[in-house]
Amino acid sequence: MKAPSSTDPRVVRTRAALRQALISLILERGWDAVGIHDICQRAQIGRSTFYTHFADKEELLLVGFDELRRWLRGSRAAGSPEGFRFTRGLLEHAHENRRLFRALVGKRSSLAVQRRFLQLIVELIADELEQPDEPTLNYLAGALFQLVFWWLEARKPLPPAELEAIFQRLSAPVLLAARAAKGAWSRAPARV
Repeated sequence: MKAPSSTDPRVVRTRAALRQALISLILERGWDAVGIHDICQRAQIGRSTFYTHFADKEELLLVGFDELRRWLRGSRAAGSPEGFRFTRGLLEHAHENRRLFRALVGKRSSLAVQRRFLQLIVELIADELEQPDEPTLNYLAGALFQLVFWWLEARKPLPPAELEAIFQRLSAPVLLAARAAKGAWSRAPARV
C-alpha cells in the first residue's frame, strides 16, 4: 500500500533517499539488474519502509517521471510558441542528465521503462494539442521518442536547441495535416 504524499520531512527524506539510490544503481548496473533489496541497502532503509512508500521499483521510477512531467508543464512558457512548448525543457533536462537518460531509455534499457517514458511523451503532447486524434498523438510521440533515443546514443549529439528545431520542423506538416483532416471530418455529411 502506497503512503499518501506528505510534506513530513521524514517522508520527503526517505523518498528522496530511495529515488537517489535507484538512480545511482541504474547508472551502475542498468534497470534490469537492480532489485528492491539493492535499493534499500543503498538508501539504508528497511524493506518494509520501502513498501510503505512504493509497491515496486517501477512505481519509484514513475514518481520521478511524474515530477519531470509537473516540471515540464510548469516550464512551458519558455518553449517554442509555434510548436510544442515542453520539448526544449525535456531535451535540456535529458542533455544535463545524459548518463541517466541513456540508462533509462537507451539501447541497454528495459522495454518497460522505455514504454513508460513514451507514455510520458504521449501525455505531454496530448496536453498541448486541442483534442488530438490517437494516430496523430502516437505518431508525434513515437517520432520524438525515437529522436531522443537516437540523440542519446549519438557519439556527437546535437545541442538540445538544434534537436528541438528538427522535431518542431518535422512535426509542423503532421500537425497541419491533422488539423485539416479534423476540419474535413467535422464538415463531412454524416453517413447513415
